[in-house]
Amino acid sequence: MGIHDGHRENMRERFLKSGLEGFADHEALELLLYYAIPRRDTNPIAHALMERYGSLSAVLTAPVEDLQKAEGIGEHAAVLLRLVPQLYQKARLADAARETVLNSVSRVGAYLLERFDGEKNEVIYQVCLDRKGKLLACKRLGDGGVASANVDIRRMMENALLTSASGVVLSHNHPSGVAVPSADDWSATRRAVDALATIDVQLVDHIIVADGEFVSMRQDNELVFQR
Repeated sequence: MGIHDGHRENMRERFLKSGLEGFADHEALELLLYYAIPRRDTNPIAHALMERYGSLSAVLTAPVEDLQKAEGIGEHAAVLLRLVPQLYQKARLADAARETVLNSVSRVGAYLLERFDGEKNEVIYQVCLDRKGKLLACKRLGDGGVASANVDIRRMMENALLTSASGVVLSHNHPSGVAVPSADDWSATRRAVDALATIDVQLVDHIIVADGEFVSMRQDNELVFQR
């Protein structure tokens, strides 16, 4: 057993005994990288990643393509670094979806803030609700905001029908960091209201998320949501 093998075994034993308690951020990253880089000392790679991105959370949310630019990080390691936080988020969202009731703007906004956590690009989501506001499904409706990628009206209606939804909440993010509705946002919202009305489904709201905050378009202009 070489010196690196002994160090790895000690790190594994520390983790198995007490979890990540007492681990520095770079040490936790070093341990994770063991499982993608089996034959190299991952300590300097972990230090380099922390120096490149500035924090552990920034490392774990960096794009795969950018991670691969770091010395010692191949595709497998880059995918692992992105997979771990997304897998955890997926599990949390699945738990939250059970018996989740989104019957107020604050509840919908809080739910969507977590859904958009870590997103670097514009994404559109569709939340399907029953008559009491219970969450039936949350579907990724498309990539790109309403200005750069039209809301897929047909798919939105299919999602509503397949889940037997009574209400729908649309949501997209503004990576620019400003949660202010644009003219395109209002136009897309009106199209969605009219389309859903043909299948007797209400567009409950259109939420814009940016920089850890959210804005309810319905609260800004109730008339747009009237049929």
